[in-house]
Amino acid sequence: MVSVLGLLEAKETTAREVIERLREEADRVPAELGEAEGRLERLVIARETVGEVLNGPAVPAREATVKDADTVPAGVMVVPRRREGLSPRVLPEEYQRVMALLEAGAAAGGVRARDLTVALGREAVPAKIECVRSTAKRLVARGWAVEATPGVFAPAVGQQRLRLLRERGCRARRRPMTMVMDHMTIVSWVAGRRS
Repeated sequence: MVSVLGLLEAKETTAREVIERLREEADRVPAELGEAEGRLERLVIARETVGEVLNGPAVPAREATVKDADTVPAGVMVVPRRREGLSPRVLPEEYQRVMALLEAGAAAGGVRARDLTVALGREAVPAKIECVRSTAKRLVARGWAVEATPGVFAPAVGQQRLRLLRERGCRARRRPMTMVMDHMTIVSWVAGRRS
């Protein structure tokens, strides 16, 4: 004869096995659910992107390059290489602001990335400073600015002119004007409120 305790122990063991199997399945299901949701999200983005491309203006790819200074595709930060006759107006707005600050600080020998960050109205924390430094480095790489000394940036316009004068054997007739500027002077100069 089978004891009641033996039957209960057998049923308890079976119930524990079912619970263990369900727990394993419960662990597996969220992982699979996350993967499926990720796939769905990528497919939705792909469908939306293809829809935008197909419904957008029919412009051949070679005509989509930036030819005019005032037309820059939305969401794209195009920093063209500097060439003769190209004004800083072709740069994206953020780069134009940096160039204006570099030009304002050129008389002092250049501007440090930290000072640029403060003049742009950002907090002077390492992440923000590095962001502005990379913007300035990109301007250097494209020929718009020069890194006068490590970490000090200046507009390339004056440097190129001085280099041309030196190559021709000329010397500058006037000494460059120097002035002491702090970040508030630069900000007010850029904003057009010269004092």
